[in-house]
Amino acid sequence: MLTSRPPCLSFSPLLQVVGYAFFLCLVGPVIASERASTGDHAEPAAPAAVPAAESKPAAPADAAVDTTHVSAAVAPVESISAPEALGRLISGNQRFISGDAEHPRQSKARRGALAGGQHPFAIILTCADSHVSPEIIFDQGLGDLFVLRNAGNLADDHVLGSIEYVVEHLHAGLVMVLGHSKCGAVSAAVSGGKVPGHILIIVEDIEPAVEAVADKPGEMVDNAIRAKALLVARQISRSKPILSSAVEAGHLKVVAARYDLSTGQVVILP
Repeated sequence: MLTSRPPCLSFSPLLQVVGYAFFLCLVGPVIASERASTGDHAEPAAPAAVPAAESKPAAPADAAVDTTHVSAAVAPVESISAPEALGRLISGNQRFISGDAEHPRQSKARRGALAGGQHPFAIILTCADSHVSPEIIFDQGLGDLFVLRNAGNLADDHVLGSIEYVVEHLHAGLVMVLGHSKCGAVSAAVSGGKVPGHILIIVEDIEPAVEAVADKPGEMVDNAIRAKALLVARQISRSKPILSSAVEAGHLKVVAARYDLSTGQVVILP
């Protein structure tokens, strides 16, 4: 059975509306006065704007990416001529000799940029001797040089294939075969005698250079060092089918050079 509410709690809908309106009349001015005194004004909602493309924040200065000689996957590639590439090497070597090396393109940003690809401007085939570090003696940076090293700067099939790859796919236009003074491998070939293990293969590969200078005046080992660099440069330039074709087309230049351990100077051999 339903029971009726007490008379004091029974309100008709009309009375409820009238009561709420009376409440607003009493309290509304007080609220408005408080807002005016505190500066709290309700602003009308602005119409929704069409969302614009979000702009990315500018990268900090120290995060700038050096894109010099970076591959096409990272930055536009600007191929340089063989004479210009050789000029860069010689200029860098001069900085190294004078003690004014710049150590370029060795930053964290450069390393990150190169993760997308490489575009070396020159190929260096040199000895594995710890005295000879091409990026240092030519004052170059990450990604600038494609370096191949072994005792006696020999050009076997693996080396030739590596050079072919760089010429064909990375479009480097300069190969430098870099011998160096006081080369132990050449000294072993000049002195003759029995050598152990796989060292014999290295010595046998150098012997033609020793024979080529057998009757020439001057210091035998240094003459053989120069002759070996020149012989390997000739071997590379005549290697078929890729390298010889690139040389004939004027897309590739192969030079021989000698690095002096004492002075730090690199001299192009005639």
